[in-house]
Amino acid sequence: MTTTRVLACDLASHVGRRVTVAGWLHRVRELKSVTFLIVRDRTGYAQVVLPGLAGEDATTGLTEETVIEVTGRVAASGQAPGGAEITEPVITALSWPAEPPPFDLYRPKVTAALPTVLDYAPVTWRLPLLRAGLEISAASVAGFRAALDAAGFTEICTPKIVGSATESGATVFTIDYFGRPAYLAQSPQFYKQAMVGVFERVYETGPVFRAEPHDTARHLAEFTSLDAELGFIADHRDVMAVLRAVIAGMVRAVGERADRAAALLKVVLPDVPERIPDLHFADAQELIARHAGWDPRGEPDLSPADERWLCEWAAREHGSEFLFVTGYPMSKRPFYTHPDPERPGYSRGFDLLFRGLELVTGGQRLHNYNDYLAALAQRGEDPAKYTSYLAMFRHGMPPHGGFAIGLERWTARLTGAANVRQVTAFPRDLHRLTP
Repeated sequence: MTTTRVLACDLASHVGRRVTVAGWLHRVRELKSVTFLIVRDRTGYAQVVLPGLAGEDATTGLTEETVIEVTGRVAASGQAPGGAEITEPVITALSWPAEPPPFDLYRPKVTAALPTVLDYAPVTWRLPLLRAGLEISAASVAGFRAALDAAGFTEICTPKIVGSATESGATVFTIDYFGRPAYLAQSPQFYKQAMVGVFERVYETGPVFRAEPHDTARHLAEFTSLDAELGFIADHRDVMAVLRAVIAGMVRAVGERADRAAALLKVVLPDVPERIPDLHFADAQELIARHAGWDPRGEPDLSPADERWLCEWAAREHGSEFLFVTGYPMSKRPFYTHPDPERPGYSRGFDLLFRGLELVTGGQRLHNYNDYLAALAQRGEDPAKYTSYLAMFRHGMPPHGGFAIGLERWTARLTGAANVRQVTAFPRDLHRLTP
């Protein structure tokens, strides 16, 4: 009788039938009268039982992490993973006997330091405890897409090799493009604005590159940015409303699509309020100066300590793990940011803070050509560097705005990871270019 592959999570529904499972040999446990094999696939574990000498014969030459196929009869077992196990097995190796991994992947905890985990990432990410963060990341992207699809957005793909810097020339990676200088894109900002003129509402998920010499637990030289841009807005608050719905969708998707991974990491999913509390930048600094024990007034940005204190305040005063800080100074925002006409020197830009950390940056953009010329002149920038970008504003662009979420930072904050590299499959930073 022909058998088809059954996944470990479905084994209990095949009790009494002969099935085939396939995966990695996770663990061999040889007892006096019986041998247990644990086979790991993408859904979990399947236990295989071999009595007496049959176990020794069947496992000769097999090492942990060897890829195998097992055909046998499913029997109910309260002691086995999922409540069922495979008996009367026929075992076939599908790969050469595997070399030992850098540490035991069958142990419930990680027994190696992060550099070792990352050096051997193609193998070490197999450990369910490590892989769980990547599963939560994937579910978050699915939730991001689903929320924006439901709101009438169109997904786009934009170039990652560009002819000019998006933010500033000091933090770009320069490359040789057929004899001409070019750069790895710091963000899809210019392109997603352009596509607002085509689709009105667009989003993208893709890599961005920052040549910033940071060596911290929250920075990478390459990371995944979840970007959205929408037209026909009144101001930045319309953008904040869409962002709130997106964050709620991402949390919901993690609960639905990565529930086992979340349970494994003991993730507490946040409640996303119907209205996330917000605080103007100047008011936030005033609040900190009065109550936190230090005075940040006069600084053009919030420090990590400021962000942590504000999140504690929001949790205490509003019962929210999220806080919008609006109206950042124009001096700390890109030239395309729309100023606040009611508060000179401040912008219609915002950050979303979550569990003590800035998670999202966004705001309203300029949309009139002459306003761009004035903004560039004020910063001493040459408009000629942005000729192709500025051209679209000569042909009619609606009031618009958007935001960008750093996926790795979101996942690290959600899972409680101390370092974004713990939830990044192949991180790139000051020191790491492989694997």
